[in-house]
Amino acid sequence: MNNPHQQLLQQIDLMLRARYPLIYIVGVEEEPIEQVLQQLTQLSQTPRQLLLWDIVTGWDDNGNDKGSVMSALSRIAKTPENTTTIFVLRDIHFILKNPQIDKNAPVIRAIKNLTRQLKRTRQTLILTSHILTIPPELQEEVTVIDFPLPNIQEIDYLIQQLIVSEKLNLNGLGKEQLIKACQGLSRARIRRVLAAALAAKGQVDETDIDRVLEEKKQAVRQTGILEFYTANESLKNVGGLENLKQWVRMRQDAFTEEARRYGIPNPKGVLLVGIQGTGKSLSAKTIAHEWRLPLLRLDVGRLFGGMVGESENRIRQMIQLAEAIAPCVLWMDEIDKAFGNINSGTDGDSGTSRRVFGTLITWMQEKTSPVFMVATANNVQILPAELLRKGRFDEIFFLNLPTEKERHDIFKVHLQKIRPSRLRDFDLQKLASHSENFSGAEIQQVIIDGMHRAFGSLIDGNRRDFHTEDILAAVSETVPLAAIAKEQITSLKRWAAEAGARMASIDTLLIEELKVYSQQQGLGPLEVD
Repeated sequence: MNNPHQQLLQQIDLMLRARYPLIYIVGVEEEPIEQVLQQLTQLSQTPRQLLLWDIVTGWDDNGNDKGSVMSALSRIAKTPENTTTIFVLRDIHFILKNPQIDKNAPVIRAIKNLTRQLKRTRQTLILTSHILTIPPELQEEVTVIDFPLPNIQEIDYLIQQLIVSEKLNLNGLGKEQLIKACQGLSRARIRRVLAAALAAKGQVDETDIDRVLEEKKQAVRQTGILEFYTANESLKNVGGLENLKQWVRMRQDAFTEEARRYGIPNPKGVLLVGIQGTGKSLSAKTIAHEWRLPLLRLDVGRLFGGMVGESENRIRQMIQLAEAIAPCVLWMDEIDKAFGNINSGTDGDSGTSRRVFGTLITWMQEKTSPVFMVATANNVQILPAELLRKGRFDEIFFLNLPTEKERHDIFKVHLQKIRPSRLRDFDLQKLASHSENFSGAEIQQVIIDGMHRAFGSLIDGNRRDFHTEDILAAVSETVPLAAIAKEQITSLKRWAAEAGARMASIDTLLIEELKVYSQQQGLGPLEVD
C-alpha cells in the first residue's frame, strides 16, 4: 500500500483545480489531515504553498495574527491573486457555531466575502476541525469532506510501518484479528497501544489483541454516545422466540466475504417490538454473540446536546465510529422515547429531533457498510412512519408474552444457571402453568423472590434452599404487567397485524388472533412463518 489516502488526495486535488473557494475537513486527528494537505502541494504542476494558522501560534511561516481570526482572514484577502496557496484555519468551529454573537458576526461576513474573492484565484481556504459546524450564511459556499478513521488497508499499512516483521509474532489469522480489533481506533491510539506492547515485552503477539480491545472500549466510552458491550449471552440462554432465533441463525454467516461473493447484501437490521420484559434487549445481545460481532449500544438520549448544532454533530460522529468498527451490531434501545411524536410538532427543541432523525433514517436507508442495527420499542404507535418503511429494517418482529411452553423454557434457562445440580427438583411444568401472562423478566424476578423467601427461613439456624413452592408463592403475590397494560398489549397486537410484523415466537393462538385483526382491517391474510 503506497498511499493510504490516495483517493482522498485525488478528491481534494480535483476541488482545488476546480477552484473550490471554501472546504471544510472534519476529522478527529489533525496531524494526518495536514500530512495529506502537505502531499497536495506536490501534485500540481504549479507548486502550491501551504500555510497553516491557529489562534494560539498564528501563521506557521511567521507567527503573525495570533489571537485574531479577522487578522488571519485579512492576510488571505491581501495575498496576490497570482499565487497558488492553500490557507488552513484550524479550529474556528467555536466561532462558526455562534454566528449570532456580536463579535463573531463580522468573522462570518469576512469569510463569505473572502469566498467570493477566492473564486477568481488559485487560492483555497480550508477549515479543519473535529466537529462540523456550518452557519446558515455559509451553507451554500462550503464543501464538506470527512476524514475517516483508518480502514482495514490503512491499519495493515500502519502495522507494517510501526512493527518490524521479526517483532510481529502473529500468524495470518492472528494478524487479521489484530487488524479487526484496531478498527474504530484513531491512528494515534493504534500507534500508542502497539508502542506500549513493544515497550512491555519487545514484540506484538495474540495477547495484545485484548489490550487493543480495551483501548477500543475506552475510545468508544469517551465519545459519550456509544457504549462497547461484551456480549456473552448465547441463543441457548433465551427461552422461546424460536422464529427470531431461526432468523438469526440463518444469517450468522451473512457478513462474510463468501456471502458477498454469493451476491447477498449486508443485512440492515431488525426492529423488535413488544411490552417491557419480553426479551428485546436480551435478543440484541444474543445476536451480537451469535454472529461474533462487537456490540455498540447507542444511548439515544445522549445524542441531544445542549449547544446549537451539537446533536447533529453527535449523530455524524456516531455513524462514523460505527462504520469504522464495522462489521458490528448497533443497538438502539427504546427508540420510541427519542423519536416518538417528532412529527406532531410538540418536540419543543426547534426541530433538532427531526434533523437528527432525518440524518439517521437516511443513513439506515443508504448505508452499505456492515452495521447491523437492532432497535427496540415499547410504544411503537408513536414512531414516525418513515422509520417503518421497507429498506430501513430487514424485518420487524413482534415479541408477545411467552406461551406456556416458552415459560417452561425460560424457567429452565434461569434455574439451570442458578441451581444446575438441582434442576430436576423443580416442577417446571407447574411453574409454567401457574405463571400465565408473566413476561420473561417477571419470571426471572419471581425466581429471585422465591430465593429470598427461602433464604430468610432458618431451620435449626441454617439457611434452607429454595423449592418450587417458594417460586409459586412469589408468583401468587405478583401482579404481572400484562394485567395492568391490557390495552397496550391489545393495541400492539393490532399494530403488528396492520404492519405485517413477523412473530418472534411459534404461537398458533396469537397467529389466529392477528389474522382476525388483519381481516377486520381488510388487510387480507397475515403472512407468518
